[in-house]
Amino acid sequence: MTSTSFHGVQSQIPKFTGRNYHQWNIQMKVLFESQDLWSVIDNGFVEPRDQTTLSAQQRTKLKDTKKKHRKALFLIYQAVDEVIFERIPSSTSSKEAWDTLHKTYKGEDKVRVVKLQTLRCEFDGIKMKESEPVEDYYNRIVMLTNQIRINGEDIDDKKDC
Repeated sequence: MTSTSFHGVQSQIPKFTGRNYHQWNIQMKVLFESQDLWSVIDNGFVEPRDQTTLSAQQRTKLKDTKKKHRKALFLIYQAVDEVIFERIPSSTSSKEAWDTLHKTYKGEDKVRVVKLQTLRCEFDGIKMKESEPVEDYYNRIVMLTNQIRINGEDIDDKKDC
């Protein structure tokens, strides 16, 4: 992880290496939101071509938005390892870089369907190991149900046997 200071707060930037995309995604969103940068990524940023008609207030806002955009793009670049970075160096906006990573690592629908099938089979066959503590067994169930939910399927907290 890279350490960066924002507004006097020391923050660890989670490093994405190609594994645990969902966890990294959540951590980065929280970081972006804490720095008031998420709206720039979520909504995108397009610099107006003709800035001559902008009022002083609009120019100030544009300058602030450009600064946020560059900061968000920098953070994305910092938060990925060298191999992952090669997917996004030509991105011209933080939204484009974020969307590229999301599309690449979140998985397309077909991949998600296969993942869900695998997770469902694993969930249906889960059994407590003989020497396994109840807490470890419970944690395995929670991890599986969270993965199923992350991949777009609702699963009840209770299951009739």
